[in-house]
Amino acid sequence: MKIICVGRNYINHAQELHNEIPEEPVLFLKPDTSVIKSREEFYIPEFTHDLHHEVEILVKISKAGKYIQPEFAKNYYSEISLGIDFTARDLQNQLKEKGLPWEKSKAFDHSALIGKFVSTDNFYLDNLNFSLTKNGKIQQEGNTSNMIFPIDRLISYISQFFTLKTGDIIFTGTPAGVSKVEENDFLEGFIEKEKFFEIWIK
Repeated sequence: MKIICVGRNYINHAQELHNEIPEEPVLFLKPDTSVIKSREEFYIPEFTHDLHHEVEILVKISKAGKYIQPEFAKNYYSEISLGIDFTARDLQNQLKEKGLPWEKSKAFDHSALIGKFVSTDNFYLDNLNFSLTKNGKIQQEGNTSNMIFPIDRLISYISQFFTLKTGDIIFTGTPAGVSKVEENDFLEGFIEKEKFFEIWIK
């Protein structure tokens, strides 16, 4: 199982970090050691003093595929979820300034929170509301209609470079509202009004 993440897929998030709007998807990977599940405790790594949450819609690949055309992408997934791409922002900025890869700031242990998966039959994926609350207050809100690159186009694009296999997970990008998490913060994630994860920060 591999985790493929998409960066800067919402204009408002790219703008809040003063990044250019991409002309094609920005991709990076997380290893399986990055996975943490809902209701587990997340411990802030000692190498960062500016850890951010980035809530994202997740898609689980249901069968292997390569060079998938956008019109056939829906045949390659049947479940979605919600998760967090935890990011060591201070470390990421240092790496970007030096022109180095992001992995240390994005792919560290437990940096990929994965919530429960549900059937796509329950949702209209092109107009899907999702949100993250921190200590009971809404911190991030997004809608899939605002993606620069929609889910099916992402799957097609990703499959040009990486063979997608059953069980692979795609993090589809985060909207604006990312912020620093502190010890004892409580994060919850929702698609529409249904809760998909909760996690304590330690």
